[in-house]
Amino acid sequence: MSDPVPDPATGTGGTTWLDPPRSAWAVWHLDELAPSATVRRGDGPSRPLPAGEAPVPLHDVPLTRYNGAASTVRDVLATTETDAFLVVRDGRLVHEEYVHEGAGEGRHAVLSVTKSVVGCVVAVLADRGVLDLSAPVSHYVPDLAGSGYADATLRNLLDMRSGVRFVEGYSDPDSDINRMDRWLVDDGMHAYLRTLRQERPHGEAFRYRSSETDVLGWASENAAGSTMAELVSQIVWAPIGAEADAYISCDATGSPVHDGGLAARARDLARFGMMLLDGGTVPAPGVDGEPAGVRTVVPARWLRDSWGVDSDIRTAFLTSPSELTYRGGWYRNQLWFRPGDYGDVLMCLGIHGQLVHVCRRTRTVCVKLSHWPHPVDIDRSQDTLRMCDTVGGVLAAGGRTPSQGPGRGLRGITAGVRHGSPSRLHPDATLT
Repeated sequence: MSDPVPDPATGTGGTTWLDPPRSAWAVWHLDELAPSATVRRGDGPSRPLPAGEAPVPLHDVPLTRYNGAASTVRDVLATTETDAFLVVRDGRLVHEEYVHEGAGEGRHAVLSVTKSVVGCVVAVLADRGVLDLSAPVSHYVPDLAGSGYADATLRNLLDMRSGVRFVEGYSDPDSDINRMDRWLVDDGMHAYLRTLRQERPHGEAFRYRSSETDVLGWASENAAGSTMAELVSQIVWAPIGAEADAYISCDATGSPVHDGGLAARARDLARFGMMLLDGGTVPAPGVDGEPAGVRTVVPARWLRDSWGVDSDIRTAFLTSPSELTYRGGWYRNQLWFRPGDYGDVLMCLGIHGQLVHVCRRTRTVCVKLSHWPHPVDIDRSQDTLRMCDTVGGVLAAGGRTPSQGPGRGLRGITAGVRHGSPSRLHPDATLT
C-alpha cells in the first residue's frame, strides 16, 4: 500500500470530518480539527515489537467473503479503505502496512475503540476501590441526579444495559448520537447528558449507546480527581509500553470525548491488544531490556469475567440489533465478543472500520484502521472479521489452512464455552 498522502479537504471540521472525501485526511489529523489533551506514554521504555516471519505471504491467503465470493487478504484490504493493517502473533510483528508513507508514525482516530480503553481504566479504578460498580451514577456524578442516569449503576453502563433512551442512529440527523455530536461543539457533552431520560428499567436489554461510556468517563474522573487523559496515561498507555503519546479530543468545554476521542499509533494499539491477549499483563523489563516476569495492567479477573458469558449476558445481547452482525456474541465491560472460525474473539470496535481483533486460540492480534464511507457497513465488517480469523488460523497452523469452525483444527484453548448458556440460538429470533 503506497497511496499518496491525502490533502486536507476543504470544509473539514465540526460534525463533517468523517464524511468522504474528508475522512481520508481527517482520521490522521483529528487534533487539528478539535481541542485535544495529550495521553502521555511516560518515561519508561516502549515494549519491543520484534519482527516475526509469516509462514506464507499473508496478502495471498485465500478466504471466502461475506457474499460467498472467493477472495484474498489483499483484495479485502484494497476494498475496505484500509489505512493500516498490523498482525502480531506470539508477541512478534509478522505483518505491518500503511496506506501512505509516514503513516506508521501518525496517530489515527480510533473512534469507539476508545470505549475499550476507558473500560480498562474503570477496571483498575474498581480494583483499587476508587469506584464501586454497584453504586448509582448520581453517587459519583451529582450533576446527573435529575437525568435518566441517576440510579443506573456503573455496572449497567459497563455492559450498556441502562434503561436510558438513546438512539445510536448514525444515518438519522435527528438521532441522539448526532444531536450529541452537535452539542460537543456548542454546549458540551455534560450539558447533553443531563437531558437524557429513562424509558425502561435499568439492567435489562443490551443496547449500544455511546452516552453510557461518556457517563462512565465522567464518573471515573470525578472519583479519581484526574482527567481521562491522565488516567489513560497512568493506567493503560505507560504500563503497556506505548512508543508514542496518544491524544483524546475534547468538547467545547474541554471535557474529553470518552466514547470515541482517542487517536493513537497503530503499533500502540497492537500493544494494547497484546495486553488483552495475555490476560491483562505485559512483560516486566529486567536487566538490559530482557523480560523479568510479568506486570499486571488490568486485573486478570476482569478479563476472565469479560470472556466468560452466562445466559443473562447472552440473552441481553440476543435481543439487540447487534445480534444480526455478531451472531452468538456478547458485550461485557466495554468489550465486544463473537464466536470466530477458530474460537471466541475479543474485539475493540470503532465506526468507519476501526478494529483491534484478539484471538486467544491462534495467539494473534490484528489491528485494522480505516476510513469507510459509512459509519456501519455489514459487508466491510464481516469481510474484515473473516480476514482476521483466516490470517490467525493460517499463522497458528504454520501456513496451512486449518479446518474451520469453533474448536476445530487447532490445539489449545477450548472455544465456545458458554457456562451453561445457549451458545447457538435460533438466528431468526425476534429483535426489539
